[in-house]
Amino acid sequence: MNWALFLTYLAACAAPIAAGALFRPGDWYKSLSKPAWTPPNWLFPIAWTFLYVTMSLAAARVADLPGTSQATGFWTVQITINTLWSGVFFGLRRMVIGGVIIATLWLAVGVTMIAFWQHDAISGLLLAPYLIWVTLALALNWSVWALNRNAQ
Repeated sequence: MNWALFLTYLAACAAPIAAGALFRPGDWYKSLSKPAWTPPNWLFPIAWTFLYVTMSLAAARVADLPGTSQATGFWTVQITINTLWSGVFFGLRRMVIGGVIIATLWLAVGVTMIAFWQHDAISGLLLAPYLIWVTLALALNWSVWALNRNAQ
């Protein structure tokens, strides 16, 4: 594995990390009704740290292979979409637009996972936890909106 590539992809994860740091849940989010299955707050930074490492490992493995420019392009698209969500949901407090963004992220992660799998099965598998987490986040986003749509 090319560790310089890994560090490059991990550095790209600084954008959504910074967005998450700038646009924190805060009192507004705490005041919203949430489904009983909402993960505890302490789990989010642990999960995202794990996911950023595994998605960077996957990208570095694929980027080192010939003919993978489209697959790595998909990775770039998904990390860009990932960066948008915190600012829209927590910053602008636009739950519906946040839901559209995270649904688009789900699609982008799925396409990236398939593209990676075609070049390196391990890289495709490394994105599976990310797709699972985004599935949960999508369901949570829409559930929070449904529980609070009259309060907006």
